[in-house]
Amino acid sequence: MKHESTNSDASLVQTSSFDEETARSEVYGLLSALYYAPPAAELIASMRVAVTEAPAAGGFLEGPWQDLVARTRELSDDAIQAEHNALFGGVGKPEVYLFGSHYLSGFLNEKPLAKLRTDLVALGLTRDETLPETEDHIAYLFEVMRYLIAGDDVSVANLTQQQAFFAAHLQPWSNALCDALAAHPKASFYKCVAEFTRAYMSVESQGFDMLD
Repeated sequence: MKHESTNSDASLVQTSSFDEETARSEVYGLLSALYYAPPAAELIASMRVAVTEAPAAGGFLEGPWQDLVARTRELSDDAIQAEHNALFGGVGKPEVYLFGSHYLSGFLNEKPLAKLRTDLVALGLTRDETLPETEDHIAYLFEVMRYLIAGDDVSVANLTQQQAFFAAHLQPWSNALCDALAAHPKASFYKCVAEFTRAYMSVESQGFDMLD
C-alpha cells in the first residue's frame, strides 16, 4: 500500500464530532503521515488550529493530544520537519528505527517481516515496489489498519481482521518504539507524537480486548 498524504490525514484535527470508526481511521491516517515523512506545512497548520477538548471531558487521549497540539504551536514548520529528518533520516543507521523487525528481532528484514508479508498477502495487500521502505515501517502498518477499518471489502475490512493484525504486528513492539522516541534527546515534537501514539495504542488494545 502506498502512503499518500490526503485531506483525511488532517480531518482528525478539525473536528471532534464523528463516528467512532471514522475517528479511528483518521487517527491512524494522521499518525501514518507524521511518521512516514516530514509533515507537510498544510498538516502542521491544521494541527495548530486543532480542537483539543475531547467530546467527553477527561478522555484518555485528551491530555496527550493537547500536549501534541501545544508543541506544534510552539515550533516552526522547519523545526518540525528538520526533527523528522534528524531522527529518522540520513544515510546509514537512523537515530530511531521505525521498523518492527528491529524491535522484535534486533535486526532488519528478519522473520517478523516475512510473517507480516504472508499476512498481507492473505489480506490481498501488496507492496508498492516504488517505495524504499519495507512493509514493517510503522507508517505502513498504520495505513494497513486504516484500510482494515475504512475499506469497502467487508470480508477484509472488519473488526476480526483488525484485531488479528494489531495483535500480531503492532501491539508487540509499538511501545518499544515510543520508549525509544520519547527518550531521545533530539525528540521534541516527536516526543509528543510518541506519547500520543502510546496512548492510542493502549486505547486500541483495550478496545480489542473487549471483543474477546
